[in-house]
Amino acid sequence: MGKLIFITGGARSGKSAFAQKLAARLGKKVTYIATAQAKDKEMELKIKFHRKNRPSHWKTIEEEKDITEVLSRGAKKSEVILLDCLTLLISNLLLSSRKDVLKEVRQLVGRIKEIKATTLIVSNEVGMGIVPDNRLARRFRDIAGEANQIVAQVADEVYLVVSGIPIKVR
Repeated sequence: MGKLIFITGGARSGKSAFAQKLAARLGKKVTYIATAQAKDKEMELKIKFHRKNRPSHWKTIEEEKDITEVLSRGAKKSEVILLDCLTLLISNLLLSSRKDVLKEVRQLVGRIKEIKATTLIVSNEVGMGIVPDNRLARRFRDIAGEANQIVAQVADEVYLVVSGIPIKVR
C-alpha cells in the first residue's frame, strides 16, 4: 500500500521546493509528474525554472490530465512520485463537470494507495483569499477546495507551507 503525502499552501509559498527536498530524502528513484501546460510566456518561464531546479536524474513525465493512467504505467520502478500540481490538473479538467473532476481526483487517490511508491501531491490552497469576481474563478476555487479535502482526508501526512516554512498538519 502506497504512502500519500499532501503538501498545500498559497501561491509562491515554497510548496514545490519543500516537496522536492522531501522527495529527494525519501528515495533515489523519483518520478516527477508535471501537469503544467506552457500556454503563455509566463508559464513557459515557470516550467523552465521548475525543470532547472529539480535533479536531472529524476524521471519527468509531463501529463496534463490522465494522471491515473500515468501512475498505472510509470510508477512500477519509482520509490517516490511527485505530482506537481493538483490545482493545475484541476484547471486542465475545469471544462468537465464538477462531478467528473472530483471523480478523477478520487480515482487518482485510489490508485496512489494501490502502488508501493510514496507519492507527494502538491496543491494550492486557493480558498484563503478574496472571493473571485467571476463565475469560472469561483467554480475553480470551489472544486479545488473540494479536491484538496478529498486528498487530505486520505493522506498519511499533510503539510501546509507558509512563507517557505512547512508546518505539519497531520
